[in-house]
Amino acid sequence: MNEAYRKKRSKFGEVVRRLKKNKAAVFSVFVLIIIVLVGIFADYLAPYPYDQQNYSLSFAKPSPEHWLGCDQLGRDILSRLIYATRQSLQLGILATAIAGILGITLGCIAGYYGGWVDMVIMRFLDIYQSIPMFLLCVTLAAVMGPSLRNAVLAIGISTVPLPARLMRASILTVRNQEFIEAARMCNASNRRIILKHIIPNAIAPVIVSITMTVGMNILAGASLSYIGLGAQPPIPEWGTMVADARNIMRDHAILALYPGLCIMITVLACNLLGDGLRDALDPRLKN
Repeated sequence: MNEAYRKKRSKFGEVVRRLKKNKAAVFSVFVLIIIVLVGIFADYLAPYPYDQQNYSLSFAKPSPEHWLGCDQLGRDILSRLIYATRQSLQLGILATAIAGILGITLGCIAGYYGGWVDMVIMRFLDIYQSIPMFLLCVTLAAVMGPSLRNAVLAIGISTVPLPARLMRASILTVRNQEFIEAARMCNASNRRIILKHIIPNAIAPVIVSITMTVGMNILAGASLSYIGLGAQPPIPEWGTMVADARNIMRDHAILALYPGLCIMITVLACNLLGDGLRDALDPRLKN
């Protein structure tokens, strides 16, 4: 048991060592940590409540009291950006978790059992994936009703095929290897083989995909909020803030620029981290 623990530690240390060599990935980790901390401690970091209005400060320019100025309703932009960080992160992470759990489960069943089970699941995913993802998101969100929770469910359900296909493909490369055959010879149950042997050795590509999917889902959530199917006013969310500024963008483009930059930075950090993890988890890279 100690030997197995040491092997796991050594593998983890090797991944960390490779990841540290990628400066862009390391920088993205620090950026994401800061963004997550801002979302967690939004109540303490925001100088004003996100819904506090003061019409005398409408379109106020940046000042010592309001570092980024105020919007058309006199609400502090910095405070709304900070609170919006929490909502956007919740949307991206929870939607990715839903897609990951469902996708990994389907991929494990299809890849391990094969045969008609694999055929049924994969044909179902083929039909499922033939519908454009964003169109499916919009349809599901419209049917369930506009809210942040329903947007999370819509995005999570819409992105299930990607982790499912990746998990299935990865399992197909390991399910017939010697250590799996040895586990079968020891009369290990299918559940134990999948959880203890197959998933740990097949999960690496899915981890990379999930990391990048968080950014993609944040972008999808912002898009749903922009068309009114995500977070509802006065709850701040980056897509909602862009939507609030669309009618006055010609004269006050800065109101859309701030949340747009937040979306861009978060998505870019997720993508850079995903690239770094892909290189670090690739066993062929023995630097």
